[in-house]
Amino acid sequence: MVTLDDFIGNWDLARDIRHADGGVGLFTGQANWRREGAGAVYTETGTLDIPGQGRFAAERRYLWAPDLSICFDDGRFFHQVPAAGGAAAHWCDPDQYDVTYMFADWPRWSCTWQVKGPRKNYAMTSRYSPAG
Repeated sequence: MVTLDDFIGNWDLARDIRHADGGVGLFTGQANWRREGAGAVYTETGTLDIPGQGRFAAERRYLWAPDLSICFDDGRFFHQVPAAGGAAAHWCDPDQYDVTYMFADWPRWSCTWQVKGPRKNYAMTSRYSPAG
């Protein structure tokens, strides 16, 4: 079982985004969980490489609560991470986002999102390891 304290600090992050049409995007960078109040602010920064479109600087932020619930940086609820690993979901009309968290090799861990909707169809796997 993981707790919010287990995430605090810096992590190396590698992500692949595999579209149903065969296209693959890659993100490489850093993730940081920084304490703020009772929770934490998650920030990831890095480079997104999309074949045929180029390389771009990329960044995203989320707010994490002590119970591992995650909100977008504007405060809207996103989903809750299962402390033992496993599945969670988020409906973002008209798209369904299903995720599986895998903590068996902690402190190396991953999460895989399957995203499906009228305009989206991809799997995205993020792999985290302690920064070093």
